[in-house]
Amino acid sequence: MNSNEKDYMEIDLMRLLKAMLHRAWAIAIAVIAGALIAFAYASLLITPLYKSKALLYVNNSSISLGSTSVSISTGELSAAKSLVDTYTVILKTRTTLNAVIEKAGLSYTYDELYKMIETSSVNGTEIFQIVVTSPDPKEAEVIANTVASVLPEKISNIVDGSSVKIVDYAVVPSRKDSPSVTKYTMIGAVLGFVLAAGVIVVMELMDNLVKDEEYLLQTYKLPVLAAVPDLDADASSYGGYYGKSYKSSSGGKK
Repeated sequence: MNSNEKDYMEIDLMRLLKAMLHRAWAIAIAVIAGALIAFAYASLLITPLYKSKALLYVNNSSISLGSTSVSISTGELSAAKSLVDTYTVILKTRTTLNAVIEKAGLSYTYDELYKMIETSSVNGTEIFQIVVTSPDPKEAEVIANTVASVLPEKISNIVDGSSVKIVDYAVVPSRKDSPSVTKYTMIGAVLGFVLAAGVIVVMELMDNLVKDEEYLLQTYKLPVLAAVPDLDADASSYGGYYGKSYKSSSGGKK
């Protein structure tokens, strides 16, 4: 081979496909094992979380925030969204959340409770939702309703002329929000398949054993001059030519 030529490897996709089909049993075992491991992990090791939400309505009348007057009409949804952002900041202040902790009798710190609460506008309207995530479904409902009851007073004390009304109280969630056991199981099955297929492909690419005349022709581009049968092999195996020794035109045996 000339020094200026680059080494390369030809990959026969059909050969790899046949190798995977030949070891389909191994792939099936890997898929089942991956699915079972992921299922057990999601079911037994991950703490299930529950979400409960309360809906509140933001007043759309004219209000004043300090010395600045803000006029909001039903058509000015962007202004309503601005109010939601303002109320979210007030909701997550230390004063508000400490009041929630005290009223609900919670054992959480301010930082822990802060991470459990999410707020967002509902479809860009004046209604926004308070979503509480907790490993205890009853606790999630209690926290959400406590926040909904404490927040209007806190906002009215800070934003002049504003008001927040409860549209819908939170309820105890009937099913967990996460983790999704089905999703984890499917991911485990896919990873099992990928791992098994990858190992089979690598093993096949690293296998340099001469199997038949066609392998010599395709891999080394050498014609076969003669084939020596294995006389000790069962005559019914591969037509009596099991464990052949091939001699190429270059004079070497494979």
